Amino acid sequence: MNFHGPAVRRNAVIMLRNGVRNADVARALNVPTGTISYWKHMDRAKRGECPGARRYPCPRCDGELDRAAYAYLLGLYLGDGHIIQNRAMKTPSLSITCADSWPGIMDRCESAMRTVFPENSVCRVRRKGCREVKMYSKHLWCLFPQHGPGRKHERAIILEPWQQEIVDIHPWDFVRGLIHSDGCRNMNWTTRMVGGMRKRYEYPRYWFTNMSDDIRQLYTDTLDKLGIEWTHCTRAGKKYNISVARRASVALMDAHVGPKY
Repeated sequence: MNFHGPAVRRNAVIMLRNGVRNADVARALNVPTGTISYWKHMDRAKRGECPGARRYPCPRCDGELDRAAYAYLLGLYLGDGHIIQNRAMKTPSLSITCADSWPGIMDRCESAMRTVFPENSVCRVRRKGCREVKMYSKHLWCLFPQHGPGRKHERAIILEPWQQEIVDIHPWDFVRGLIHSDGCRNMNWTTRMVGGMRKRYEYPRYWFTNMSDDIRQLYTDTLDKLGIEWTHCTRAGKKYNISVARRASVALMDAHVGPKY
């Protein structure tokens, strides 16, 4: 084991302070690069120059939260999002599952994440038939207090007053997030008698499905405030579906939400 005396270390520190690269110092003094890196770190620590861990501000508590982007992201989270943190993770993660069939929504989801959390990185994790748009932040608990153990439909989902205020200001962004996660625009059909003959009649509608009574209530309450007419639709004995089919209401939804893309 080689021992490098104080004179060698002193010369190395002088070279490092003068901007010489670690590798060049190691080569000039015949000292392992790892030793040079350690000496550099200790010298910087002694002088109080170590940067330390970076602190990311909370978008809500420390910064200016983009409310429109947050309303949309909240809708996505209530539909296809989840927050997890296990023992191996120092920081919780937010994931929104986006189907490969709708690349535009995937792009919009990522854009909303980057807008709400401008200091954090966003990535896409490949899954079968979909991607998880994902980011890590220690402030997720603050931004999404609806998190909790178990599935969303098995626990209460109630917005905090500050969240409700944002939804009231940006209702269409919230509705758009819910539709882009657990809804769609499709064509429905029925039959009616015309001139004594039964004819098929098709019409567009917006369809939203979620097992949580609370999340459906948030959706329909927001539709009510927007003047959108809606109805419950039961399938297989389950009232998990909300339909918007009135022509004027569909026209409003088309103007502000539109089909998936």
